[in-house]
Amino acid sequence: MKLPNTAHTSRPWRIHDLTAGFRLEDVWALPTPGGPDDFPRLVQILFASLDPSKSSSRAARTLWATRWKVGELLGWDEPDAGHGPQRPTLRDRLPTDLRNTPPGPDTVHFTSLYLIDDEWAAEIVNRTVHGIMHLGWVPDATGGYRGQMAVYVKPNELLGTGYMASIKPFRHLLVYPPMMRQVERNWQAGAGGPTPAHA
Repeated sequence: MKLPNTAHTSRPWRIHDLTAGFRLEDVWALPTPGGPDDFPRLVQILFASLDPSKSSSRAARTLWATRWKVGELLGWDEPDAGHGPQRPTLRDRLPTDLRNTPPGPDTVHFTSLYLIDDEWAAEIVNRTVHGIMHLGWVPDATGGYRGQMAVYVKPNELLGTGYMASIKPFRHLLVYPPMMRQVERNWQAGAGGPTPAHA
């Protein structure tokens, strides 16, 4: 379920100190009810659910395959298209306490920044956008907990601005709904493999 941005901005997340210049694009409640100690399992399940090639949605798989093919042809995702003086990784700007924690798992396209008791953040940097995915563990209305996901973006110049505008309807119609269903299925099945190390 999509949430207002205030559901994220009102919480004392560490990510707020790192995202000056980024736009908070989306905030989602995840269908992952649990207890206070279930956050590491959620990180592992979300990590396992973020491989677009394994999406249960054919439309989502096709969309992602097209994106990565176009990126390959145009050089959007080459090694020199990522971190550099104009697109520095947030990992270099982490405060000492976060830099010294285990970073958590990397995904197919995202590099983990930090993993603590109730937060995980990962980034993607390429020629179109610098993006951050943030996962948090929040109390719910029933006395339990659930996951909450936020996505930040910083488009890279006109290319990135045009790219973000062009994919917005696809993200909300073809990407997020099947991803949420996959996360819910994996959560209910207890999937996700071993619990990742965390602070």
